[in-house]
This record gives sequence, structure tokens and C-alpha cells, in this order.
Amino acid sequence: MSKLPIISIVAPIYGVERYIVEFAESILSQSYPHIEFIFVNDGTKDRSIELLEELIDTKYSHLRPQIKIINKPNGGLPAARRTGLDNVTGDYVYHVDSDDWITAGSIEKIAQKVAETEADIVYFNYVKEYPDRSSVKRERRYGEDTKRDYIRNMYNHRSFGTLCNKCVRRTLYTDNVVYSPKYGYAEDCYVSTQLVGYARSIAYLDESVYHYRKGNPSAMTGQQRRNRKREYALNFIDLYLKYRDVPADKNPVACIFDDILIQAGWYSIFYRLDLFGEFPWLAEAVRGAKIRGGGSDVPIIAQLITKLVARFK
Repeated sequence: MSKLPIISIVAPIYGVERYIVEFAESILSQSYPHIEFIFVNDGTKDRSIELLEELIDTKYSHLRPQIKIINKPNGGLPAARRTGLDNVTGDYVYHVDSDDWITAGSIEKIAQKVAETEADIVYFNYVKEYPDRSSVKRERRYGEDTKRDYIRNMYNHRSFGTLCNKCVRRTLYTDNVVYSPKYGYAEDCYVSTQLVGYARSIAYLDESVYHYRKGNPSAMTGQQRRNRKREYALNFIDLYLKYRDVPADKNPVACIFDDILIQAGWYSIFYRLDLFGEFPWLAEAVRGAKIRGGGSDVPIIAQLITKLVARFK
């Protein structure tokens, strides 16, 4: 690039009073000067915004011209991110969550990678922060020739579908139709698969930028797990329907259509979600889907069972 990019950091805020100061410190203290900070108050009922304002006034008042605090009624994470995106003016967009934090100096490293490569998306590693340990999650290297592998691996949990490990050229959002999901679970993967599909170039930065605060996954109940699988399936059925009739050369997510259909069918069987009943067209679509080998979340034997069950629906 002829100039260093302006990077817009978008952070929805809801119920993060306990973490907001640590998070805000981590982004407002970044060494890179060309940052636009967009905080979206998603109707939070605690003191998160008050504490944020106090921090800005006492330590970062010099950054006020670069800071936007947008207030909106509570509408959930996808809607808050969309509101933030509507107010972005920078060259690149970086979505983060306000109960996490980012590594010191990392935005400068992202900007340098953008300047070196002119990539539409720069993606990087992140760190899962458990109560008693940290775990670095390293990404695989992809290029333009393996972009479809990246999309499939995000969908099938072999790469990270998160938005918090991707800095995205703003025009990918403005020059294309990028849909937002109906449900909160896997909402970032829903968006990420579209963005990578539209990107002309991607670049990997081998740095651990983001620190994702993780609770205890074993505490999830069976019903919660079932509800999450349902939201995952419904989000991606919706994505399939939105792009089903788009020609392949203009379709950013066609490479995961078979995965979406087979997985929806398998979830309908294994988690008793009755998606076949909810979507009468699904059985025929599953019957026409291809068995996918390596890289699928659904084992081949389960794919075969799913297709067999679909024959009798």
C-alpha cells in the first residue's frame, strides 16, 4: 500500500463491567497511531460504558478524536457488530469482543503485514485463556490456491472461523453482499466464510494477537449442547438458502454446500432436531449431496447413514 492503513476496531459492549477496563486498556494503549476505535453500547445495563468513559477521560483523552461510542437498544452480537460496521471509516476492520484482550503492539504488526502484502484479509493466531492455563491456537497457512480449503476447514472446525483472528479490508463488506446470521452461535464463522470467499488475497501473520477468555466447557449441559447444534445448523441452512441460486463463479460459499447439507441431516438424526421435518426440501438436497472425505466434521459412516435416512424421508 502507498500509505499505512487505518484500522477500525469494532467492539460491542454488553454486560462486561468486570472486564471492560482490561480490554479497553489493551486496545487504547496500542503503539500503532492509525486506529479508529468504535465501541457499540448494545443496551448494556451495568457500568461498562461509565467505566469506559472514565478510562478515556483519565488516560486516553488525547484519543477522543479517534473514538466513537455508539448507543443502541439491545439486539445481540450480530446486530451490534453490524451497527459498528455501519460506522467504520477505516481501510480495514477488526472485530473484537469486549471481555477479551489483545497483545501489546499487535495492531502495528497487522498493519505492517497489510502494507507488505496488500492482502484483503490478514489472519493470525490467538490464545485461549482458561481460568488455570493458556493455550496458543496456531492457524494453518493458506493462499489464494487453497482458499476453498480454508473455508471448508473453518466450517468443519479445523481452522478458526472467528472474526477475532482476522483483519478484513472494509471494501469486502461494502462491495459485496455479506449476510448476518439469525442466531448468535457460530455467527462469526457464518460471516468469515463469506469474507474469505470474496477475498482476492489472504495473508497469514504468525503472531498470537488475540486473547480469548474461555470458561469451563465441561459445564455445558446436554440441552445447551443440543441448542447450540441447532443454532449452528439453522444458521448455515440459512446461508445455504441465501446462496443456493447464486452462480458458482460469484458464490463465496459454494464449496461448503455439501458439508452444510450432510451436517444438517446428521444433526437432525443424532441430536433429534427434526430438521428434515422443519425443512421439507432437506431430504432431497441431502440425497444429492456428495460424500466428503477428509476434513469433514461428520465421519464417512455417519454421512452414509444420513444419506440412507434421507432416502426414506
